[in-house]
Amino acid sequence: MTDSSAIPRTPSFRLDGKRAIVTGAGRGIGVAAAAALAQAGAEVTVIARSAGEIQAAANAIGTSAVAATLDVSDLDRVALFFAARDPFHILVNNAGTNRPKPMWDVTEADYDAVMGLNLKAAFFVAKACAKRMMEAGTAGSMIHMSSQMGHVGGPNRSLYCASKWGLEGMSKSFALDLAPYGIRSNTIAPTFIETPMTAPMFADVAFKASVLSKIKLGRIGRPEDLMGAVLFLASEASALMTGTSIVVDGGWTAD
Repeated sequence: MTDSSAIPRTPSFRLDGKRAIVTGAGRGIGVAAAAALAQAGAEVTVIARSAGEIQAAANAIGTSAVAATLDVSDLDRVALFFAARDPFHILVNNAGTNRPKPMWDVTEADYDAVMGLNLKAAFFVAKACAKRMMEAGTAGSMIHMSSQMGHVGGPNRSLYCASKWGLEGMSKSFALDLAPYGIRSNTIAPTFIETPMTAPMFADVAFKASVLSKIKLGRIGRPEDLMGAVLFLASEASALMTGTSIVVDGGWTAD
């Protein structure tokens, strides 16, 4: 008979006593990620460019959420922001944008906007957060919001795919650099999620039908579909995971 004391216990998904930060947290995926962390006991700092929007998000999440206004593309301000604060245990690198169009219509301004926010800003947010963690000897988890388009290609998505494939490679290299410090780096790669950013796209009936034809589970994703993955990567339940991606795509990339 097996001794009950020898039976492994599931690592905790609780985040009590942990400090988390979520970028682009005013709406959609960002506010869902922040809510997941707060509901698991973390103290969450939510940041975005719009003061009114981010304060409303913090108020809705509850007393464990603190709002801060920050444009993550302002790299000097990003460095100062993290240097002036206690280290975080959890980063959700979520701020992003998209300018869908065929590659021959992409302008330099489009390139700078998408790559600048999705990749450059994400890189330097992670750098500033990691440096503060390393200085304090704080172990933790970095979660970068990628996309299924970081694993496959898509029509009219050349810039977006470039930024998300770059994010995937960035996270893998971060994992190698940061492992000696007990800091993990992983991505979450969602399919199309119903958010304010994607709503105008789904107004196009043909586009929505083409998306649904690729999602084998037969529906567009919701922000709630990502909350479990965020909590898993933030917690001790994923303690041996780094340098990889959780693809939440309803089967899109399985085809």
